[in-house]
Amino acid sequence: MLKLLMSALLLALVSGCVQVNVHGDPPAQDDAAPLRVAAYNASLYTAEAGGLVRQLAGDSGQARKIAAVLQRVRPDLVLLNEFDYDPAHRAADLFQQDYLQVAQAGGGQPLHYPYRYLAPVNTGVPSGLDLDGDRSVGGAGRAGGNDAWGYGLHPGQYGMLVLSKYPIDDAAARTFQLLRWRDLPGALRPLDPASGKPFHPDEVWNQLRLSSKSHWDVPVQTPHGTLHFLVSHPTPPVFDGPEDRNGRRNADEIRLWREYISPGDKPWLCDDQGQCGGLAPDARFVIAGDLNNDPIDGSGRHEAIIELLEHPRVLRQRTPRSEGGAQTARGYAAQGLTMRGSPAHVTGDFGPRTGAMRLDYVLPSTGFAFIDNGVFWPARGTADAAIADGSDHRLVWIDIRP
Repeated sequence: MLKLLMSALLLALVSGCVQVNVHGDPPAQDDAAPLRVAAYNASLYTAEAGGLVRQLAGDSGQARKIAAVLQRVRPDLVLLNEFDYDPAHRAADLFQQDYLQVAQAGGGQPLHYPYRYLAPVNTGVPSGLDLDGDRSVGGAGRAGGNDAWGYGLHPGQYGMLVLSKYPIDDAAARTFQLLRWRDLPGALRPLDPASGKPFHPDEVWNQLRLSSKSHWDVPVQTPHGTLHFLVSHPTPPVFDGPEDRNGRRNADEIRLWREYISPGDKPWLCDDQGQCGGLAPDARFVIAGDLNNDPIDGSGRHEAIIELLEHPRVLRQRTPRSEGGAQTARGYAAQGLTMRGSPAHVTGDFGPRTGAMRLDYVLPSTGFAFIDNGVFWPARGTADAAIADGSDHRLVWIDIRP
């Protein structure tokens, strides 16, 4: 009789599709659960090669604040801008093990990301060319940085790091570190306004790379299917001259994503592995990063970011906002700094000369449903405000589901 009862119970469990998790099994994925995606310019960079590794190997108060913010927000997928790249990935190891996986004051529970993606970037890599027009090549300090493929004092400075709770398809990832600026249709080649002639001679222009860091398409296998995480960090549209070479480059770095998600053959759009063409029309994506362009304020070519925000494949959403950002921006306005955009929409504090602006974005594709979003910038005097100033940027997040 006992055997018959046990058999009947087993049959009921199987026929009813009952899932039983025993000790050691991973919990079942909730396909209906929202996906939280974030972008955070962490400002974890140093002026010397290997400096970030040494900083993280000690006890970095800045890194503890960055980790605390991540522990509070707990994104499933996040891009960290300005995280110095090292070929051995030692900085990424240290940040995960000694900061994210350790409960931080003001943060939450330890946070573990089983998957990550990082690759070389153009910053600090010598070009062997006179890119800034000073009639010399390379040199020490800023002179050498100006003639690197992307401004930087050492290779890998201001790099990028993707952290994910879900598997990343490394083999299918695409990088556009080497794509030449001239290959972008209608490229905004810098001109000398006095003569109307190109700022860069042809032999330089024909080699100049578009991406100041890199552009990555990182496929992530989420419970909702494959998400293409399209991440970048365009150059700031300042620190140049009347030729506006950085402003033009910033606009074209942003436009590369518009080209990538737009229909049509693109034989010129070739990644570093030689594969050409844009993103499949049915692919779902999230564009993320410090894009260094405010839709209204600042020195950038605002049409570049506006046209990306209004692209037919980009999901319409309310603009992320914060109380702390609004307080900061209103404070600068009270000091006489002109600002036309909404104070609540800013994502970074750049001091009394520049003010606060919206530079950081997380833009999902159509095909996702918007749930919520925000900027982690708590109001002054709150407990969370003590961890929000680890960077001059603030973390931007969005919750989505299919």
